[in-house]
Parts: sequence; C-alpha cells; structure tokens
Amino acid sequence: MKRLTFFSVTAILCLGFFAPVSAQEYPVRPVQVLVGFPPGGSADIVGRLIMQKLSDSTGKQFVVENRTGAGGNLAFAATATAKADGYTLLFSTPGIAINPSLYKKVNFKIEDFTPIALIGEAPLVLLANAKLPIKSINDLVAMGKTKPDAIRFASSGNGSSSHLAMDVLRHMTGMQYMHIPYRGGGPALVDVMSGEVDVTMLPISESMPYVRDGRVIALGQTGVTRSTIAKDMPTIEEAGVKGYASTTWYMVLGPANLPANVVSYIQKQLSAVLQIPDLRDKVEAAGVSIINGDAAKAQVFLDSEYKKWAALIKASGTVIE
Repeated sequence: MKRLTFFSVTAILCLGFFAPVSAQEYPVRPVQVLVGFPPGGSADIVGRLIMQKLSDSTGKQFVVENRTGAGGNLAFAATATAKADGYTLLFSTPGIAINPSLYKKVNFKIEDFTPIALIGEAPLVLLANAKLPIKSINDLVAMGKTKPDAIRFASSGNGSSSHLAMDVLRHMTGMQYMHIPYRGGGPALVDVMSGEVDVTMLPISESMPYVRDGRVIALGQTGVTRSTIAKDMPTIEEAGVKGYASTTWYMVLGPANLPANVVSYIQKQLSAVLQIPDLRDKVEAAGVSIINGDAAKAQVFLDSEYKKWAALIKASGTVIE
C-alpha cells in the first residue's frame, strides 16, 4: 500500500475544507431577506411573520432587512447582483414583474432571479377622504373627468401595486388624477385622512381599521372576489368597473442560478410553515389568501405577471424616469 505523503494529506484536507456546503448543512449562517418597502407596510408585516416562523421551525436565522426606495428597485437590484449562495433572498411584491416595463431604466432583468415560492395574494382597497363628496367609484370617475388634477392620488411609491392598480383604473374608465408618490403606504394614508390628498390604494390589511372607524371611505376592493376579512365590501368590478381586478402578491426569490439544493430546502421549509395553523391564521388575518406554490409554479406565475404588466403599461403609456 502506498504511503500518504505530507503533501497528499494536505491536498485531501484542502479538498474537504473547500467542498461545497451540502443540502443538510445549508444554511450555516444567517440568511438576509430583503423587503423593498418600509417597516409597518403589508410586505414587511407578512414577510416578518413568515420569516420568524421559518426561523423558529428550522432553528436557523432568516433576518428581514428593509431595503427601501425607488418602488422596490433597490431591493430587487441588490438581490439580482448578490452571490447565488442562498444567503441573500428577496420577499417580493409585484414590482419585480412590473418595474422592468414601468421604469425607463432599472438595474435588473426578470431573468436575474430564481423564483423559490409563491406565498399568496391580497386585494387592495381604494380609499377616499371621508369629507370628500366621493361615495362611490362612479363619483370618483365623474370627478376625475372634470379636469386632469381634480383628484390627488397618493400611491405607496412609483411602481408600487397601488400606483399600477390605480393606473389600470384610469385606463379602463378614462378618468384622470394627479399622482403623488409616497415612500410607503402609511404616510399616504395619513395624508388622505388629513385631506392633504384625496384618495389612495392600500393592501386590505392596512386599510380595514381605518375603514371600520370611519376615518376613510372604502370605494371598493380590487380582487376578483371579496376578501374573507371584508365580505361586506364590494369589489371594484361589483361597484361598476366591469372586468377590473388587480391584486398584490408575495413571492420569495433569490439571485439567478441559485443551487437546486438551496431552492429545494427553502421551498420545502416555507411550504411546511405555511401549513402551520397559527401562522396561516395570522397571514389570512392580514388579508392574504395563501397559495403556497412551489418553485415551478412561482416561475410560471412570475413570467405571466411580467407579460401581463408589460402589455398594460405599454397600452397606458406610463413611464417613470
């Protein structure tokens, strides 16, 4: 039998040291999960609920970081350019599929990501200042046709779900409005209540407390069907705009070329925690209908959303510098 020399032993040890991390060992350090919007918004709330449960379930650390700005583009770009090792993930909203068509220039492409899991979707609510003479969708549309700046619309940011959902409404009805982008839905809602602006669109979980106590008026929710947490509120289609529907959704992604074992580990762990009753109750209480789609379903959904919004944005002529 050949004797092992010092150099051959060293080579074997080095190979072991630099061997790739196995599926069982991932993750061996905290995983950063980027959210492109401020704390307190729906993406932040739902993302933190899920990542905390994922951390508790696996004994690993999945740490949410708010990387805000440019309608989520800063978080999207940071994920797209991150090392494809599973230690930078994205808890995304529809902006990842919308912004490449909406913005004149972004620092990422839809191909720069690996979809891992489709979490769920939630409707928005079209909200109006309680003192305005606007009590229905028809009132809003009529006012929006009097002059281009008759309605001051506060979105949660350029390229956000609220911005695009309102723009689709404009395109379908012929109404006009003055768009005022905010850095998140919270500040927009505050200014609607104070009368600084007239209307906004926000995820249903953020909206309902203020609708229930009368501080704002709900003109309709944006889903195809009524949310389980607002069964008494009509959809915008039911309120008069036939064929209208626009929801926000949540997906977990990583950079392109994420190793298959990492994708499989995260997707399976997310699928397991989304079936835990107390987490499901909390997520659904936030107005989210859980989909719990795997990586393949997430990829198909993302591609479909990208194509849909590209066509809608082209038709509307909306472009952000």
